[in-house]
Amino acid sequence: MRILSLLLLAVAAATAAAADDPAPRVALVVHGGAGVMERDALGAAEEAAIRADLDRALDAGHALLAEGGSALDAVQAAVRVLEESPRFNAGKGAVFNAEGRHELDASIMEGHTRRAGAVAAVATVRSPISLARRVMERSPHVMLIGAGAERFADDHPDLERVPNDWFDTPLRREQLERARAREAAAGRSAAGRLPASRYFGTVGAVALDAQGHIAAATSTGGMTNKKWGRVGDSPVIGAGTWADARCGVSGTGWGEYFIRNAVAHDICARVAYGGATLSEAAGTVLMDVLPAHGGDGGVIALDADGTIAMPFNTPGMYRGWVNPDGSRGTAIFRDPD
Repeated sequence: MRILSLLLLAVAAATAAAADDPAPRVALVVHGGAGVMERDALGAAEEAAIRADLDRALDAGHALLAEGGSALDAVQAAVRVLEESPRFNAGKGAVFNAEGRHELDASIMEGHTRRAGAVAAVATVRSPISLARRVMERSPHVMLIGAGAERFADDHPDLERVPNDWFDTPLRREQLERARAREAAAGRSAAGRLPASRYFGTVGAVALDAQGHIAAATSTGGMTNKKWGRVGDSPVIGAGTWADARCGVSGTGWGEYFIRNAVAHDICARVAYGGATLSEAAGTVLMDVLPAHGGDGGVIALDADGTIAMPFNTPGMYRGWVNPDGSRGTAIFRDPD
C-alpha cells in the first residue's frame, strides 16, 4: 500500500510540474514586401485577402514552432505559403523581367550553425525557398544560379517543377507593360538606369524556436523589367537575409542599396558588437543608413529574447507577427490599422 501511495504521489508531482512548465517561448514574424501602397487605392477586399495570406503564413510557421519544430522548418513553411499567393512578388506572383519571363531568387539561413543556402535566376522550381534549403543541406555550396541551379534541381525530383508561365499573373503583366512604356518615353539614355522603385512584394520570415534557435528566409521575383540577369539582395547572405545565434533579419526593398550596405548583417552586427537593442539597430539602419545612400524598403527582425522589430521607410509594408506570449497581428501601414 505504501508503495502504491508513493507511486501516486510521484505521478501527481510530475503532473503538477508539467502543468507549471511554461509553453515554449517561440516567435515568428513575416513580411510580404514594402513600398508605396496608397491607403485609398487598396480596396477592402484586397486588403482582407492580403491579411488572410499573412495569417495563413503565420499559421503554417507557428504551428510547427508550437509543436517543438525548428525555426528553419517554420520559416520555410511560412515563406512557401506566401510564394503560393499571387498577391506578392515571389513564386506565383513574381514580376516579369525585360524579356517577359520570371527569374526567381531565394535564400535561407540557420543562425546557430551559420548554414545557408541561396538560389538566383531560377525559372522552373515552384518553391524557390525549398530549393535554397536543399542547396544548403545537399550541396557543398551556398549559392547556385540560373542553369546550374536548375540542373541541381533536376537531381531532386521531389522538388515540384512548373513551366515558367505558371508564375504569370495579369497584374504583373500590366506592371511590365507600364514599365516598358515609361522606359520608351524616357528614351534610350535612361535605359540603363534603375528607376525609382514604386513597389516591392518580396516575402520573408524570421523565427525563434523552443530551443532558442533563429532562422531567416527570403524569396522574391526581383524587380519588374530587370535586365542582364540582374540579382538583388534577397539571395545574398548578409544583404537581404541573415541569421546568427542572437538575431535574424529578412529584408524587402531596393536591393542594390541593401547589398551596398549589407543591411541584414549590419543590423545583427550592431546588436552583437555594438550593444544596440534590436529595435535600435534595425531602426538606425532602415531610417538613417539606407536613406542616406538613396535606398528604401523595410525589414523584419527577431532576437533570441523574442523581441520583434519591423521598421520601414516607405509608406507601407505587409507584415504579420506572433509574439512569445501568443499575441499576434497583421498590419500594412505605419499607423495602427
